[in-house]
Amino acid sequence: MRTCGLDPDSEYVELAVEVFAMLADATRVRIVLALRNAEELSVNHLANVVGKSPAAVSQHLAKLRMGRMVTTRQDGTRIFYRLADEHVSDLVTDAIKQAEHSIAGGATPRHHQAPTLIEERA
Repeated sequence: MRTCGLDPDSEYVELAVEVFAMLADATRVRIVLALRNAEELSVNHLANVVGKSPAAVSQHLAKLRMGRMVTTRQDGTRIFYRLADEHVSDLVTDAIKQAEHSIAGGATPRHHQAPTLIEERA
């Protein structure tokens, strides 16, 4: 009998650890953040956004693709990447929010503050 995926003895715990391991790289986190609000981006565009060479970004994208976190679409010789679903974006967003708590020093982290008028327009 299968257990709930959220139980401590779930068969998914080890796979969840692999997901965290896949995201335990700053360049991959930056790639996910770049893709979270984009329909799709090319390797060169992502390289510009994350400040890495296209070759390095391609290596990271290959790992994210192997982990089924991104998917591709080919247009001629160009390949465009997008997030496979919203879950990887949610994981990275929650990790960033946790990081904000870590450095807030008792203050209210930015994500708990009311948006300013400028942020609302963005």
